[in-house]
Amino acid sequence: MTKTIAVIGAGPGGYVAAIRGAQLGANVILIENREVGGTCLNRGCIPTKTYFRNAEIMSNFKRAAEFGIEVGQFKMDGKALQERKNKVVNTLVSGIEQLISSYKNIEFLDGTGNIIDKNTVSVELKDGTTKEVTVDNIVIATGSKPQMTETKGVDLEGVITSDDLLEMEEIPETLVVVGGGVIGLEFASIYQELGSHVILLASRILKDADKEISRRLTPMLKKQGIEAYLDIRAKEITKEGNKLKVLAKYKEKDEEIEVIGDKVLIASGRGPVFDGLNLDKIGIKYDDKGVIVNEEFETSVPGIYAIGDVNRGVQLAHVASAQGEYVMEKIMGHTPDVNLDIYPNCVFTMTEVAHVGYTEEELKEKQIPYKASKFMFGANGKALSLGEGEGIVKILAGAEDKKVLGVHILGPHANDLIAEGALAMANGLDIHSITRTIHAHPTLSEAFFEATLGIEDKAIHIAPPRKRK
Repeated sequence: MTKTIAVIGAGPGGYVAAIRGAQLGANVILIENREVGGTCLNRGCIPTKTYFRNAEIMSNFKRAAEFGIEVGQFKMDGKALQERKNKVVNTLVSGIEQLISSYKNIEFLDGTGNIIDKNTVSVELKDGTTKEVTVDNIVIATGSKPQMTETKGVDLEGVITSDDLLEMEEIPETLVVVGGGVIGLEFASIYQELGSHVILLASRILKDADKEISRRLTPMLKKQGIEAYLDIRAKEITKEGNKLKVLAKYKEKDEEIEVIGDKVLIASGRGPVFDGLNLDKIGIKYDDKGVIVNEEFETSVPGIYAIGDVNRGVQLAHVASAQGEYVMEKIMGHTPDVNLDIYPNCVFTMTEVAHVGYTEEELKEKQIPYKASKFMFGANGKALSLGEGEGIVKILAGAEDKKVLGVHILGPHANDLIAEGALAMANGLDIHSITRTIHAHPTLSEAFFEATLGIEDKAIHIAPPRKRK
């Protein structure tokens, strides 16, 4: 008997789940009250990476003399920036809409879903009518939204979230960024190049990254021109004429500072969206971090699943998509073949950061024997030809079996290069699977190759350690 499955939310988790379910023969009802593509496509990954490209071009203009190019005056047109971003987003949204409509067994409902029981969803449609659907399973994929801190003054005009910033046409003269996570660092790095003077207030930089990478990134941010204050927390935001003043206190010393900006971006993370889903009434357990699920992403109500940002797990679009495929395959009686434990993390600062697997600190904490190897981009021909010789590739491998345990990259196109590390780890490969593979020259991938060779002291472009007499 054909199953009918309701998917609430058409972001990167929901629409991918819907398509995979349709491929497996299910009748899928996909419900969305905003745009398809969710936060990632409309207010997150894609808009920020569109801005990132503008920031790269601005950076290249500033550095033109290094490449023997004379460039006259230039500035960022905020309105044109918005228009380009909207064009990219609209193109992708339209493409996903067409993709969904190409599956005859997906019914798209433009409205808000409300779960009545484990087999019934009521949908309040945009035209004002209500439609009730009977289903075999429900997949909650409602995503997340920006969270505000408890800092005094966050309700003042000019204190904004990432959603607000992406809708602004003007480039703030001075932008204060509160938060040293992925969102905060990306916007700080991007807007510094777009023309803002950025002031960064952060308790720490990329808390989940390998500490060596975080430590190396900090001076790069400052070299870019960002005024960065670390180990500090924002205490209060007040109005100072038409400006905003932020009072911040260091965590480890009895000292406060005040900074002033035109806008203050609160980048303190994201929280789950499940308002109106009726979770309490039907008995789905949750907390302020999201819906509670088991290892199969099933909620406390059998037959109802939760995927992506809403389920207390990793808040990454590609993880949400993988979970969507996994859940649909389970529902349809298949055995999913994806390693959900291994996923790359990517940070689009002007010097890119990417990592997958264990950090060195985690390996030490877990007392896992390992070897570490590093290769500097300054010794890579392609990196130097790009004018991007700063950065490092760091490989962590098992001391005995030489299996790849972690990869950490700071440098040019790190977010593309990390795929090789993720591939190795997801398939339990050792370093020899990489070192026996010829890597093209001249490419950035050679830095990854050399770092891997270094696990057994076989790297060609690293001088051997001096022997003590």
